Amino acid sequence: METRQSQVLAGLLGVCVGDALGVPVEFTTREERMRAPVTTMQGYGTYNQPPGTWSDDSSLTFCLAESLCQGFSLDAIAQSFCRWHDQAYWTPHGKVFDIGMTTATAIRRLRWDQVSPLESGSTDEMSNGNGSLMRILPMAFYYKSLKFPELIQKTHQVSSITHAHLRSQMACSIYISIAIRLLEGDDPATAYFKGIQQIQKLYNQPPYTSELDQFTRVFDGEIAQLPMEEIQSSGYVIHSLEAALWCLLTSTSYAQSVLKAVNLGGDTDTTAAITGGLAGLYYGVEQIPQEWCDQIARKDDIIDLANRLASALASENATKDK
Repeated sequence: METRQSQVLAGLLGVCVGDALGVPVEFTTREERMRAPVTTMQGYGTYNQPPGTWSDDSSLTFCLAESLCQGFSLDAIAQSFCRWHDQAYWTPHGKVFDIGMTTATAIRRLRWDQVSPLESGSTDEMSNGNGSLMRILPMAFYYKSLKFPELIQKTHQVSSITHAHLRSQMACSIYISIAIRLLEGDDPATAYFKGIQQIQKLYNQPPYTSELDQFTRVFDGEIAQLPMEEIQSSGYVIHSLEAALWCLLTSTSYAQSVLKAVNLGGDTDTTAAITGGLAGLYYGVEQIPQEWCDQIARKDDIIDLANRLASALASENATKDK
């Protein structure tokens, strides 16, 4: 069984390595990727960044993880996102070079309008990008500290800081439910089936029933049987969730999972980050290619963050068990 520290590191690095693989080719088409597939860590490209550079996907994941080291506080999480935006906190090279519009709008509300994190996120249907799903993975590490319904409620809140539409909240929690099963040692197919079964028990009631038809392909349990042509890789949250699950379920290694995600084209860094979080949890940090890990910006800081979060969670569990 993986140690708590190695699981946390595998998740964080899993997100980050996938993200960095996708950064140089973000917005390229699937046809371009089919002609010239990404096979290893590259640099420059879309944002002219050196190899191993991660984007806002990982930055905000690390901001969430850093906040959780002090316990769960929605205000602290929101402030860490603002600090990233304003002060380049948890950026790879001291500069923010990528930010989604919905996230930018929410940070403006937090910063300038002084609204609470429960009111900062956009609730309109057109604000269902993948900007909360891409950073939500650290919430899965709370699965031993909180009962499942409470963990899902908190996951909804963390999504809502930037993405408050019910669809985005639900996508995040479906992902977390599956991640929990991977942390429990299930293989990807089993984790997928058990994860969707567990979350459906909560979602088969209002207000969630109004959104269930959006998740039909996920809840059908048949994602892995779909041909690649039916998998979309845009920045829409449903597309990202489906693509990440498809990449995980149709691969047999961490590397294959994230490269498959990148080579779908489109929102390459985010699809690969979301895929990489789950793949990291299942395959473990030892199965993430060392060559890729060694190129990751601030690798030692990420390892330190994983150690601190694992220690904080262990302390919380010990206190809870007394």
